[in-house]
Amino acid sequence: MRQLLLCVSIATALGVAVTGCSRAPSTETAAAAAAPVAAVAAEKIVDEHSYAQPDKVRITDIALDLAVNFDARTLSGTATYALDWVDKSATQLVLDTRDISIQKAEALGANGQWNTLKFALSDKDKILGSALTIDTPTRPAKVRVTYVTSPDASGLQWLAPSMTEGGKQPFMFSQSQQIHARSWVPLQDTPQVRFTYSAHVTSPKDAMVLMSADNDPNAVRDGDYSFKMPQKIPSYLMAIAAGDLVFKPISARSGVWAEPAMVDKAEHEFEDTEKMIGTAESLYGPYRWGRYDLLVLPPSFPYGGMENPRLTFATPTVIVGDKSLVSLVAHELAHSWSGNLVTFATDKDSWLNEGTTTYVQSRITEALYGKDVADMEEVIDRDELKGEFKKIDPKLQRLSLKPGTLADPDDQSSATVYVKGAWFLQFLEKRFGRAVFDPWLKGYFDHFAFQSITTGQFRDYLQANLIDKHPNVVTMQEVDQWLYEPGIPGNAPKVESGKFSTVNAARIAWQGSGKLPDKSITGAWSTQEWVHFLESMPDTLTSGQLTQLDEAFHFTGTPNGEIAMRWYPLAERSGYTAAREEMGKFLQRVGRRKLILPIYKALVLTPDGLAFAEATFAKARPGTHPITAGSVETILTAAKASLPATPGKPTVVGQPIKAPMIEDPARPPAAPAPATH
Repeated sequence: MRQLLLCVSIATALGVAVTGCSRAPSTETAAAAAAPVAAVAAEKIVDEHSYAQPDKVRITDIALDLAVNFDARTLSGTATYALDWVDKSATQLVLDTRDISIQKAEALGANGQWNTLKFALSDKDKILGSALTIDTPTRPAKVRVTYVTSPDASGLQWLAPSMTEGGKQPFMFSQSQQIHARSWVPLQDTPQVRFTYSAHVTSPKDAMVLMSADNDPNAVRDGDYSFKMPQKIPSYLMAIAAGDLVFKPISARSGVWAEPAMVDKAEHEFEDTEKMIGTAESLYGPYRWGRYDLLVLPPSFPYGGMENPRLTFATPTVIVGDKSLVSLVAHELAHSWSGNLVTFATDKDSWLNEGTTTYVQSRITEALYGKDVADMEEVIDRDELKGEFKKIDPKLQRLSLKPGTLADPDDQSSATVYVKGAWFLQFLEKRFGRAVFDPWLKGYFDHFAFQSITTGQFRDYLQANLIDKHPNVVTMQEVDQWLYEPGIPGNAPKVESGKFSTVNAARIAWQGSGKLPDKSITGAWSTQEWVHFLESMPDTLTSGQLTQLDEAFHFTGTPNGEIAMRWYPLAERSGYTAAREEMGKFLQRVGRRKLILPIYKALVLTPDGLAFAEATFAKARPGTHPITAGSVETILTAAKASLPATPGKPTVVGQPIKAPMIEDPARPPAAPAPATH
């Protein structure tokens, strides 16, 4: 998951890419079936954030039968599990749950009848939820659980009609990553377990239901829907949405789902999707997931995009009319190979998903939109990594985290898993050359297709198939420094941007003379250049300087979220209260964590700002996703705890509060590319 860069009109908004029509379904099925189920058993894999026991029993398929109730804000029904009893002496099935009401557990008997099973829920852990332990003395082939979700399920967002684009019908959508699938389906909520699934879902007749499965573009909106996901996926890629949704095709294998008021704008913004998919396929082989459709969600979606197979979830904050913010699609598309196809086995190895994807994303960007754009994006990423690494615990700077490092998997360092991971792969690419490295990476995707692996397995494959076959290029000591040590190795390849040199010159000249760069220069700047212009500013500016910038460039009230997330904190740190009104509107309108958390963190540094933040969040809270709300509440709570206890204390509340930002390391999207593309 992340927001990608890429310039030009990149049409797809995030997630997986569409596969070619020429690819026969039988080939997909064969590829999925060919993945060796036991290939991951070479090393002991322990997921600290799951109660499941996949070394004893594994779910191989889930059949859901659910009803969507907008009034109660619940999903209710059954989940039926096909089970592979790895340990023939095991007598229990342990599932992950969070705030789910379990009504019944049953086993399918040899006579075809369902027999009641005993079960127990453990006490709730704040992060892990509750273990559902089902007694299964006969090790049945199938177990069925009847349940109802909580109205406050962390993985579901229920929106009243007033919170949607159309304002007429309610809306519901899920966000399962990292470990929120357990809040709407009892299951083995660990990426090391992959399964197929099917679903029968009923809803009010005016609601269209979609899932990360084989959505039919021609489906009749009748309140009764069926789905199948034939490829094995981990739990965090299960997804569901329901609301006033219509479809518009982009190509034969791709299209956009959105509310009626948004669908035309979305289709136009994402019209280059097919070009992006073709570029990715030319680098890393065929897309293996069937269709690639995009679902544009309401603004409360907490991320830029989520790579749900066959149905990428996208934030509407990228739809601004000029295609300058749809670059996140390259990242989510890249996940179709690195993440969805080859998956990290536990979140201690998240870089295998996000770092590899960020590298692939950069290659797609360069191929489509040129090296200048790719270089700018890498400079921005690496500058932010350097800033983050000055503040965070060195233990979070390792690509392969040690056991016990993460209490909550949402608390990972974005700079580490995204940027350092991509930087490591670029290091390998530079040393070996693309003629060697590209076939190796494609072979890596093919070798581990539809499997969940660890850093250790990646390392072994790297050594056997690249390092040892091309001696005296890279040592395993160098590899291990990247994987297991904090910081960035001194031999990391450097990148510079000529375009940023021009931006720096303009900024320095303005700071020295007070004369803003001519519009003939800034009029051609891309989003990346504006981001670099703002990020290179001092921590604070004078009121006069901010007023001059705002009057010239209209930063306050900008529809560009990438600029807003940088301008408003700068304005707040500098005491430029003229931006407050529009800042408040932005925080109430947008729920994407990446864009709003930096603003809240800047606000809470003073008592006045904290009061404004609390008042603004109170207004925004009803339409805020639970994941986002939890992050904002963490910031506000920590700030209030550090308020002066007595008069006369300093007015500054504290240092910026670190809040989880697992989405993307603030990488900006690119501006539209020249028409020649």
